[in-house]
Amino acid sequence: MAEAERIIGTPDSAGADESAASDGTDAPAERPRGRRRVVALFVVALLAYLLDLGSKILVVEKLEGREPIRVIGDLLRFDAIRNPGAAFGMGEAFTIIFTCIAAAVIVVIVRLARKLYSLPWAIALGLLLGGALGNLTDRIFRSPGVFEGAVVDFIAPAHFAVFNLADSAIVCGGILIVILSFRGLDPDGTVHKD
Repeated sequence: MAEAERIIGTPDSAGADESAASDGTDAPAERPRGRRRVVALFVVALLAYLLDLGSKILVVEKLEGREPIRVIGDLLRFDAIRNPGAAFGMGEAFTIIFTCIAAAVIVVIVRLARKLYSLPWAIALGLLLGGALGNLTDRIFRSPGVFEGAVVDFIAPAHFAVFNLADSAIVCGGILIVILSFRGLDPDGTVHKD
């Protein structure tokens, strides 16, 4: 277990007996001790949020109501749109539900932060938190009204949905969580071999 923790960069489990117990069974794994990774989570979340917010302010000011900007020929362009629904523009009538889901995700991440000892998990949850806050800010403060606001999307790859940096942070955080789960790393820093 110590080798796995060294490879993925989790804190060592202080006080855990890595050898077999006196009766020949494995000693139960204790929760790793060390610094909590709450600061890392909130720094990543703040960076993701500020990048998303800044990009949306710039897009609304400079791009909304204008012709799209071609970044890479026909493969990628910046095109400001307002999305009242979820991913791919689905669910436009359920904006308030998406607002509640985003708020619930934020609450769950903040509560989970108390048990967070893994830096990779802090980064993943920070990306999710920053992205959820970014889109929640749009839902609360943009027109047509509170909890019904349309999200500003602007990254438009060819043959794909238009999205924003908050969406990117959420997807990257989600992918990282799946990878960490498959590798057996828990948010509290323990590694299991299931």
